[in-house]
Amino acid sequence: ANYGPNPICKGCLSCSKDNGCIRCQHKLFFFLRREGMRQYGECLHSCPSGYYGLRTPDMNRCSRCRIENCDSCFSRDFCTKCKTGFYSHRGRCFRGCPAGFAALEELMECVEGCEVGQWSEWGTCSRNNKTCGFKWGLETRTRQIVKKPAKDTIPCPTIAESRRCKMAMRHCPGGEWRRPAKTKDKKKKKKNLMERAQKQHSIFLATDKTSQ
Repeated sequence: ANYGPNPICKGCLSCSKDNGCIRCQHKLFFFLRREGMRQYGECLHSCPSGYYGLRTPDMNRCSRCRIENCDSCFSRDFCTKCKTGFYSHRGRCFRGCPAGFAALEELMECVEGCEVGQWSEWGTCSRNNKTCGFKWGLETRTRQIVKKPAKDTIPCPTIAESRRCKMAMRHCPGGEWRRPAKTKDKKKKKKNLMERAQKQHSIFLATDKTSQ
């Protein structure tokens, strides 16, 4: 029903031509809309985005959500739906989920993620299951999964990682350290030098005979 000569007075118990609704019917929420310098009251069945309904003995009102990036809230301090691009977590809105929680994209919520323990110490530097005989090797460290995620689709962080390391013993005890590739290169180089020396020696002998 309309109360007063203006459509803006719909649902009002009392209404002003300039300010709209002043009091609302039972169960309706009083919402104070602002447009530039002007403000006027409306009586609504539900509060608009960014507001929540606060029921009081005097009059039901639409109060603004005080949570940043909240689209709709249950109370002043608990958001039920965040704005686009934000994840909901315990009544708050986040660009990214807090540590220990994973993003559930279909619902734009943060759920309990995979929990892992502390990293172990780095292991022994080795290569080809040997701890000597090479200049460089790899060392590895690991960590355990303490708590599995709530959803199977949420991946756990890596639980093992390796890095390059320098061998503590380049030469194995009782043996000589060699690099096969470089040894072959040295032998080939030495052979080429010998061949060149022999060739130059042959040329020298031939030239010497001619001069005689």
